[in-house]
Amino acid sequence: MKAVNLKEKYDLFHDYWNPRIVAELNGQHVKVVKVKGELIWHRHEHEDELFYVIKGKLKICFENSEKTINEGELFVVPKGITHKPIAQEECWLVLFEPSGTKHTGDQKCEQTVSKFEWI
Repeated sequence: MKAVNLKEKYDLFHDYWNPRIVAELNGQHVKVVKVKGELIWHRHEHEDELFYVIKGKLKICFENSEKTINEGELFVVPKGITHKPIAQEECWLVLFEPSGTKHTGDQKCEQTVSKFEWI
């Protein structure tokens, strides 16, 4: 057992939309990711997805609305809901999701990560 220093983990990488696993609990992965720009529209049929903003601001668009999550806030996208995350400036996130969750859910694109790295 050891503590995870999030700042040290974020210092290990500089790319966007490529989550890294930093911990696991009860079948859930805790991931860190830097984001900037847009990810594609997608949904996760069987998993809720938690976004916790460590630094910056994240907008999540839905079919008929949008939600802005500010630094220090978290937001859960319920399973089955189509969404599109957008960050105008660099944003640091912590994600909590079941270990089998696909990065871009029901869609694939050049940003899709199929195997997550542990750091």
